[in-house]
Amino acid sequence: MTDLDRSLQSAIDSDEIVALASALIEAGGENPGSTESGVAAVLAEHCRALGFDVDIDEVAPGRPNVVVSVGGSTDPGVLFVGHSDVVPAGGGWTTNPFEAVVKDGRLYGRGSCDMKGGLAAVVIAMAALKRCGAVGSAPVSLACLVDEEDTGLGIRSFVRQLPRRQYSYCVVAEPTDLVTITGCRGAANLEITVTGRSAHAGKPTNGRNAVSAAARIVVLIDEMSASLRADPHPVLGAATWNVGTVDGGTGTSMVPDRCVLTVDRRLLPEEDAHDVASQLGRDIEAAGITGDGIEVSVAVPMEMPGFLTSDDAEISRVVVGAVADVVGHRGTDIWTASCDGGFVARDMGIPTVVLGPGEIELQAHQPDESVSVQQLCDSARTYALLASKIIALPAVMTRSLG
Repeated sequence: MTDLDRSLQSAIDSDEIVALASALIEAGGENPGSTESGVAAVLAEHCRALGFDVDIDEVAPGRPNVVVSVGGSTDPGVLFVGHSDVVPAGGGWTTNPFEAVVKDGRLYGRGSCDMKGGLAAVVIAMAALKRCGAVGSAPVSLACLVDEEDTGLGIRSFVRQLPRRQYSYCVVAEPTDLVTITGCRGAANLEITVTGRSAHAGKPTNGRNAVSAAARIVVLIDEMSASLRADPHPVLGAATWNVGTVDGGTGTSMVPDRCVLTVDRRLLPEEDAHDVASQLGRDIEAAGITGDGIEVSVAVPMEMPGFLTSDDAEISRVVVGAVADVVGHRGTDIWTASCDGGFVARDMGIPTVVLGPGEIELQAHQPDESVSVQQLCDSARTYALLASKIIALPAVMTRSLG
């Protein structure tokens, strides 16, 4: 390690990380059910006190994106991405989900893992860079965005606007147990509405049964799933279908005139959800499910694109190396989840990886969510190291590598 690397490591304070993460947890932000305004206010106030530049964009009432930055804007820098919302707390907790508690080296509370802990680690890493004089003409920014857990209002607004600062690389601070995630499939929610005609069940042929038509669509989707499994992506695996909910009918003695299916479709990076929905509509028609009083429409309430970054890309090498300097070699992997990084890679053209504290499958979105305090500190140290290395790269390299 260089003298600067050692200075950055010693500038990370665990009490400071825990205090900020706790304040963010206690600010709430359940989605759906609330707004992220309280979380955004805590983050903005803390970052102003640290001397960061703070930009706020209210993308919907009570739902502000917050972008905080250190450094200049002459050269392209590094963008960290996170989100301010959390999934609803639900039941089964042994602690108050919105009262942060540290016990046995772990921080408990809704969002501690996904991803208030990651947000705090990025902020404290940025503070260390500023204190150590490791920022200059390239920006280091954190975009804390709303609505990641639902429909993606925040990231959609962010990528539509030309950022005031330009970036070479992006690190999404989602929980990865400090394994560098170089790719993930995208995700789309499809809503399939089937309409028929109601009638008395005593003579069902007078009606057109929307539930029966929907059942045929479920069978069709299962057949399409098998076809996708037979042709997997060489790195990310197969795209998938999953029928999540079926809602139809009014009463047992009535022919149902409406049924709605909600479907999860995992997307490969080159796939577009609206193209998938259009093709599904054509396949339903080709299967003879529509017509004779049955109509079907397919909508896309939510789409989150996937991405894939080479393990040999500069961003991958820098991030893997920074992790190794802090905790030893952890390597790379792909993710079964999806995240806002797909929008950054697709719409902004920025090479992207995911790296953060916590284990998404074991700790996030469940009762007694928690994250290791030690890993919060290790993440902050890693973020500070990788950011200092990226902004030290010659500008010509950062514009061309990735």
